[in-house]
Amino acid sequence: MSRLMQEQRLEHAPTLNTVIMVEGTLKKMNGSIITVAELKRKLPKQVNHNTLKVILEYLEENNKIAVSMKGITWIHNTNLRRAIKEDIEWGIKYDFKETC
Repeated sequence: MSRLMQEQRLEHAPTLNTVIMVEGTLKKMNGSIITVAELKRKLPKQVNHNTLKVILEYLEENNKIAVSMKGITWIHNTNLRRAIKEDIEWGIKYDFKETC
């Protein structure tokens, strides 16, 4: 990444509270697609456009949102994640018992 891009990222570095606010707003959308302009209107506090872009990039990289030409949608499913984790743990315990 170029030095200029790094400086721009630091200039628009979001706080944890801002990231949590954006996540919470997107979670409440219940699977519907929302544009960046709509998201800005729904946020409880105003967020700088470039800061919002950094947050959305972070959320997309961490598989919490999907971004398409139509807009943004929340895709992170904590229940699915928990179920998979439990299945993996159960599978490991089950395999361990089988080998004893």
